[in-house]
Amino acid sequence: MWFRSLIAMVFVCWQVGTMSACAAEAPPEVVRDTLLLQDPKGPHISEAYRYYTESFDIVPDPEQVEAQWQAGKFRTGPWHKTLNLGLLHERVWMRLVVRNIEPQRLRYLWSIFNFTDSAALYCRRQGETQFRQLGAASSWVPAAERAFPARSLSFPFVLEANETAVLYLRIDLHAGALYLPTYIETAEHFLGWEMNFPFERHWVWMLGFYLSSALFNLVLYAFLRDRVHLWYVAYVACVTLFLMMEDGLDAMLLPRLPYQIIWTIGQFNFMLLASAAGIRIMQLFLRLRSGWPRLHQAGNWLAGMGVVFVVLYAVLFPWAVRHSLGFLQVLNTMRELLLLCLFAYGWVVLFQVFQSSQRRRLAAYYALTYLFFFSGFAVFWSNHVGLSSFNPIYPNPLAWGLLLELLVLSALLTGRFQHTLRQNAQLRIRQLRQRNAQGARLIAAQEEEREQLARELHDALGPNLAALHMAWQGQAVQQAMNTSPEAAAAGRHTELLLRHLRDEVRTFSHAVLPAEPGLGTLSESVAALAELINLYGTPVVHTYCDEGLDQLSPSLQQTAYRIAAELLNNAVRHASATAVQVQLLRLPATLEILVEDDGSGFKNTKSGSGIGLRGVYARAEYLRGQVHIDSSDKGTTIVVRLPC
Repeated sequence: MWFRSLIAMVFVCWQVGTMSACAAEAPPEVVRDTLLLQDPKGPHISEAYRYYTESFDIVPDPEQVEAQWQAGKFRTGPWHKTLNLGLLHERVWMRLVVRNIEPQRLRYLWSIFNFTDSAALYCRRQGETQFRQLGAASSWVPAAERAFPARSLSFPFVLEANETAVLYLRIDLHAGALYLPTYIETAEHFLGWEMNFPFERHWVWMLGFYLSSALFNLVLYAFLRDRVHLWYVAYVACVTLFLMMEDGLDAMLLPRLPYQIIWTIGQFNFMLLASAAGIRIMQLFLRLRSGWPRLHQAGNWLAGMGVVFVVLYAVLFPWAVRHSLGFLQVLNTMRELLLLCLFAYGWVVLFQVFQSSQRRRLAAYYALTYLFFFSGFAVFWSNHVGLSSFNPIYPNPLAWGLLLELLVLSALLTGRFQHTLRQNAQLRIRQLRQRNAQGARLIAAQEEEREQLARELHDALGPNLAALHMAWQGQAVQQAMNTSPEAAAAGRHTELLLRHLRDEVRTFSHAVLPAEPGLGTLSESVAALAELINLYGTPVVHTYCDEGLDQLSPSLQQTAYRIAAELLNNAVRHASATAVQVQLLRLPATLEILVEDDGSGFKNTKSGSGIGLRGVYARAEYLRGQVHIDSSDKGTTIVVRLPC
């Protein structure tokens, strides 16, 4: 597993070494003694500067440094636009002799285009014996609060026509990465360049892409509640902050408090946080927990160590700068090792998952994503630690690597989103089928119970009531009732009650059980129920059923009958109506049940005040149907529509 990762690292180092070798084989440049400044843009300071390093414990003094220059302790700077000394924890002095070769007085700026804890510019002009400090600044304050407001630390100085001066630039940087792009130019040229910088270096549309990519994943998270999209947003935010800090955009865009907070955390610590978020994205995308739990746990520990280290670094960095520079070197070294471990873990995971035939395609897709960012970061990191000073593309390889990575990763996460939608749709279909099956079983059990109840009423209670009625009409009972007018009246009243009770039991049994065995169709059941009710004389029930109702599914017929019977029963019992109209109409997509009466109506038409109407609403809702009630003093119309 580690072998592939080692090969990848060796390959990157080989590329870096090749670039360094090519630079080494280039013909040596001649270092000038004096940098000839002109308007608008003269030669780069790498043609003439020398540098010297000393311990932070020494009190900075340009006169003492000049003595070191006289003793030959200065070294020639590398022939490129960046002073890159790598992981060095020392103060840097840059010595430069400059001359204004223009015929007029000019104002220049010596700028450092990277974060520095503090810096100062000293000058000794012709005829002077001591160095004077022209300005001091710190990157710990945002651009608007600096002596010269710019994203870089810029130190102005003025030279008369043909004037020569010796300059010292002192740089204190404790982050353990002395990668210092620096340049001297006229103030007018600098301001013009700064105005066009976000556009010429592609930062405007790149930052727009990073932001839109993060917002897009927030939208995906709102739909799916998939945490991979939140980790994606955290990843983009951390890397974007890192890149903004690299080119000083944060100093231009952020107010003082958030600016100082992010630099207290540290630029490369944001890369640690981004790597931790990247591990979580990889784990979720490759579903690492289900297939490789130990590897998943190792990634969690590694990401957790990165986050804990960032917190400790932010807390201990100010103390280490003041009291223990040796401990500060330990912190910076641990940061670099953690970065390497996090990136190596990614390759180990990809190689391990690639061995699985089921997830090989996922690993291959993600490896492409990981390769883009890793390649850009490898070049960037090699510059950071001083292995090279190679920047083939602007603004830097890391920004373009992130761009390509986010393009591919967005496509992968969009595919994951579509896959999740399909899975959710299939899950909903399975749940709906299970619900329908459970509902069918419940309805079947209810129908069986209703049938048993109806048969008990019809076969047990019904005959007993009929026998009691016949016995009451017997000769002995009638003779006993005729003994007095009061007994005769009570006998007639009791006979009416017995007849009414017998008819009620018969009607209820028919309402519970749609039809006698052998009938069973919806039309016949509704007609039989209406005929039974019409025996009372009032109200008069009229029914109409469309053809084709008997072709509906048995469950739908049963539900329709229950609803029609319940609505008809409510009209007969509660509406005080003289006529009731029941219609069952089969429309192309729905079955419409219409029950209309000319009774007194009722007020609560939303859900019904009784058990019967609540049962109608429940049955209709279960079948995704609709119930409409129109009730007034002149009658009630109830329409129930059920999808066929």
